[in-house]
Amino acid sequence: MLPILACSVLSLAIILERSWVLKRSTVAPPGLAQETERLLREGQLTAARIASIRRGSSLGQVLAAGLACTETDPRAIRDAIEESGRHAAHELERYLNALGTIAATTPLLGLLGTVIGMIKVFAAITTVGVGNPQILAGGISEALITTAAGLSVGIPSLMFHRFFRGRINELTISMEQQALWLVDLLRQR
Repeated sequence: MLPILACSVLSLAIILERSWVLKRSTVAPPGLAQETERLLREGQLTAARIASIRRGSSLGQVLAAGLACTETDPRAIRDAIEESGRHAAHELERYLNALGTIAATTPLLGLLGTVIGMIKVFAAITTVGVGNPQILAGGISEALITTAAGLSVGIPSLMFHRFFRGRINELTISMEQQALWLVDLLRQR
């Protein structure tokens, strides 16, 4: 039960942290691309403003990578955006492997508890016989509790893992679209 309890605490911490970090307004703030376009058209994109855009969000990091290369050829701009996009996507996926591992292993830990509980039941049967139902019930109860605990941690962890994967895919596609829009905008200049 202790490993299952530790996994539940870790899973809850990851779920809360990823829920906070993967908000659309945090990753790809609405209006950032339009504000960047306005600054670009008005010629107000200084190095300080680009640095401010970069610090603001994951989308800001991607857009700033392209804006920092405006004096080079379009291929260099695209490469800079792709590199920054890979780093941003990697940051969005932080801790998801751990959450997936918890989702996969806690039911197995529960099953291990079940096996250990059943071994205790059979050990009790061999030493005392089947005449004392309390001894049998204790081992069976331990087996069922660990199974339920493992599933109770594993199922929500798996659900949130899948949910966060979908959210990350959605946010990544949104950032890609806005980055391609910026590349087209910079080509027109």
